[in-house]
Amino acid sequence: MSMGNTEDTIYQNALKYIADLSLNLMAVKVNHHPEDFLGWCKTLHRICKHDINLNLLDEKQLLPLKKLQEILEQGISITQLKMLRIAPWPIFTKIINDMAEQQSLAERLALMAHIEGLREQSLSDMIEEDRLAFTGKHTVAHDPSMYQFDVEWFAGTKGAKTFHLLVQAHPEDFDQALAHISLTGDVSLAQYQAFVATYKQIFAEHTDGEKAPLMAATRLLAMRRPDQFIALTNNKLSILCQGLNIAKFNNQNFDSYYQDMVLSLQSFAWHRQGEPENSEELSLWKVRAVLVDMFLFADEDQAKNSNYIKLRDKPTKTKVGVVKAVKRSKESAEVLVDKALAGEDIPEYLLDMRSTIVNSVQGGKTVDQAISLMRTIFG
Repeated sequence: MSMGNTEDTIYQNALKYIADLSLNLMAVKVNHHPEDFLGWCKTLHRICKHDINLNLLDEKQLLPLKKLQEILEQGISITQLKMLRIAPWPIFTKIINDMAEQQSLAERLALMAHIEGLREQSLSDMIEEDRLAFTGKHTVAHDPSMYQFDVEWFAGTKGAKTFHLLVQAHPEDFDQALAHISLTGDVSLAQYQAFVATYKQIFAEHTDGEKAPLMAATRLLAMRRPDQFIALTNNKLSILCQGLNIAKFNNQNFDSYYQDMVLSLQSFAWHRQGEPENSEELSLWKVRAVLVDMFLFADEDQAKNSNYIKLRDKPTKTKVGVVKAVKRSKESAEVLVDKALAGEDIPEYLLDMRSTIVNSVQGGKTVDQAISLMRTIFG
């Protein structure tokens, strides 16, 4: 099995934990013996997750098993990310489509389509739900009948509390920062630096010396220009740096993010691909930078853990009468209802009942619930 330095390090780390599990692993029948490192990681990870007999493990072996799985997941991510450095556009799109179900591609593209509809709208003019969708925080206010995607795909920012407080209090300042980033064409270093300066100034003026976080900034940049910028989180930063062969940087290093990571991505063959004519490929091309996430490890439960899926399915798992109503502002209710009533199959009588539906949604019903009730009574 041919391995580079990074793969060899991962392999040696894995062997440390394999030693504690050797007899248990040998008891598993294996029909396929991959000769490449990625295949080896995937096969051994599947064995650890599904095939090894947990009933035969001693309690002291559970931690080595967990550590081994984590190392193998790291190996899968890094090896798949290394492909990005040499992959042409056809290979890039093939891998993404192969991982579509596991990586919730449809949901991710639905999110980006929604963001595209917001991009020319200022944060200060958005309803709260849309502003949170742009900035990366999923809440119970995201009606699953209207927001059919997890807004935290690519980079959730729920933990960036100061960032969200500032966006809520001073959205116009963030609008000024984003205005430095052009919506079309190449984004220059000067544009990026102007964004960073304005973004940092918001924290300097409105906090008690708290530093501006890079990770939250990358979410804004990626939503503004998903073809140019990748959204980061602390959890995936180290893996991305290893896979892309760049030096790891921290949550305040804005220069390294642009010079090392963004410019590296833009140098790859798949990123330099011209605009495709095929509509399906075009939808990927327009958000190609953020789709780097598709090359990270994803287990079979990742798609089910989508905030959208969990919120959508929650009522079926909750006793009747226990579900807490989510009250909305009148502005939010009007925007959500108007989107639903814009459908081609909406009968005239529902359009005439817009005010009643808005009041129901404002009071806590989902848009689907409010419209279904009107259909039942008057349809």
